[in-house]
Amino acid sequence: TILSALLKKDVVAVEMRPHEYTSGEKDMLTMLRIDFGATVRDDDGRESLILIELQKTWLETETLRFRQYLGVHYSSPQNMRPDGNALPMVAVYLLGHKVGDIEEPVLYVSHQSSDYNGNPVTKGLPDPFVDSLTHDSIIVQIPRLRGQINNRLDKVLSIFDQSRRDVHDNRMLRLDDAAYEDDADMSRIVRRLTMAAADADMRHSMNVETEYLSLLEKTETKVLMRDKEIARQQKKLAEKTAQLNEQQVQLNEKTAQLNEQQVQLNEQQVQLAEKNAQLHENEAMLRKSVEKFRQMGLSAEEIASVLGVAVEVVKRFGAN
Repeated sequence: TILSALLKKDVVAVEMRPHEYTSGEKDMLTMLRIDFGATVRDDDGRESLILIELQKTWLETETLRFRQYLGVHYSSPQNMRPDGNALPMVAVYLLGHKVGDIEEPVLYVSHQSSDYNGNPVTKGLPDPFVDSLTHDSIIVQIPRLRGQINNRLDKVLSIFDQSRRDVHDNRMLRLDDAAYEDDADMSRIVRRLTMAAADADMRHSMNVETEYLSLLEKTETKVLMRDKEIARQQKKLAEKTAQLNEQQVQLNEKTAQLNEQQVQLNEQQVQLAEKNAQLHENEAMLRKSVEKFRQMGLSAEEIASVLGVAVEVVKRFGAN
């Protein structure tokens, strides 16, 4: 009844299918997964088999596990046709939380084929190959269900309407039996839920699970806060690392400048040493020349005139 209302098709038979995705006790409590093989009758009377993956969760952090489970679903040989193509699949998500700012309680996400220019492609579709690689999704935001019954789906989903929770026990919903008296399928669902609510063992299990989930939620909140703190510390560390890297770049630039200045200084020192060597060599030659002319009996003035230097320079080398 629920699947027919969600799919807006006549589901004539439903078979529970085994799934290979095993998870720990935590996943079993925070996420419920059920796989169906549903025989659907189209408007023209033809019947076809599709896979329905139903997942229910009350946590807002299940996206990764949703994707992981989809991957297992796609890779399972049990979900393949004899011709090698996968069975068409519809993913149904019953969420105990809101999705962003989407106000619609039920969201249908369908794939559409188009060409390069965005024009819809219909010729040759549906095609087993295309349908094997894509799937449609139905997202139900249970907190968005607010008692407005405008169609068959609203009526079916009204049994999940959280605005009808009992003020003394939020695990219980108060439903008006009279609203479903004219609908045999809905009356059957209400009767089964009423029997479950009245069962002592079921109520005890609910109490135990509520206590466990409360502790689990507190633990996951602490883990979430810890992860946020780790992310904040990692961000601060990344910022400090970036600052250190920038400072290191600046230090490297200054070091390069100092190295360049040192190279220039070394070149100047080499040039100065060469000039000093040349000066010493010139001075030695001048000394020899002065000594030679002095031995020839020339005076200091005469030697200075011949060599083109000052008399004081000649006298410094011992000439009178």
